[in-house]
Amino acid sequence: MSKAFTKDETWEEPIIPPRPPVPAGVPNYVTPRGLRLLREELAALEAERHRLGGNRSDETEYRRQLAMLAGRSSELVARIASAVLVDPRQQPREQVRFGARVTLRAVSGGRAGEERPLEIVGVDEADAANGRVAFTAPIARAILGREVGDTAAVDTPRGREVLEVVSIDYASD
Repeated sequence: MSKAFTKDETWEEPIIPPRPPVPAGVPNYVTPRGLRLLREELAALEAERHRLGGNRSDETEYRRQLAMLAGRSSELVARIASAVLVDPRQQPREQVRFGARVTLRAVSGGRAGEERPLEIVGVDEADAANGRVAFTAPIARAILGREVGDTAAVDTPRGREVLEVVSIDYASD
């Protein structure tokens, strides 16, 4: 019997944390800021790789870290190569599109009357805590194509919310 099927083996967590996937068949849209951040991350990985070269006191650890950096770099190179840059300044001002900064007002639900800003960005740039949601997120899909004054329904863990588009802006970083 192959060693791969014995009970003695333990599974280790992957050493390369996965990036959020871009759904199959969907372009990898990025904002100028998002593309800049990907390139900066790649440059930081390269700098880290060069820094590692000077410290080989533990060859096993050196090889493990080098493999992790190579895997992350490879993944980033693929993301950058597949990136479709969308300049928010070229988007139609009257509609919610990729790159838009939108203010939404809850019309119904437990948060009726509350306003919240969000920006529709690429998968790698998404950061919900800072109001950046991926264009693939349910809330983004619900409001894409809407205009100021339009409403959209979104199913949330708290139930269905109806949101009104209050403002749309395409200021660039």
